Amino acid sequence: MSFSTRFLQLRKQYGLTQPQMADKVGIHLTQVRRYESGEAQPSLDILKRTAITFNVSTDWLIFEDGEREPQDELKLKFEAIRQMDEDELKTVTSVLDAMILKHQAKRLLR
Repeated sequence: MSFSTRFLQLRKQYGLTQPQMADKVGIHLTQVRRYESGEAQPSLDILKRTAITFNVSTDWLIFEDGEREPQDELKLKFEAIRQMDEDELKTVTSVLDAMILKHQAKRLLR
């Protein structure tokens, strides 16, 4: 998906109108329309603000599906995890620790 598609997807996912999206990201309404139509590409600052506002990675915003390697996908997941609050981070860490222990135990029993 292109940036314009992802930008529109975020707006619809959050149930925002174009004016609300403009306010949320801190840009002019005209710019929202230009991004969604594919007439314009965002600056690095706008990419960063959009990513932070909607808790997504800049990679997700700009790369087409399939342009990233599987290892890159894992990195993106860890980037998203880093943005979680403390309680969510503890939960994710506990789940990962449990899965790693399970995998190690399985390898020892072979």
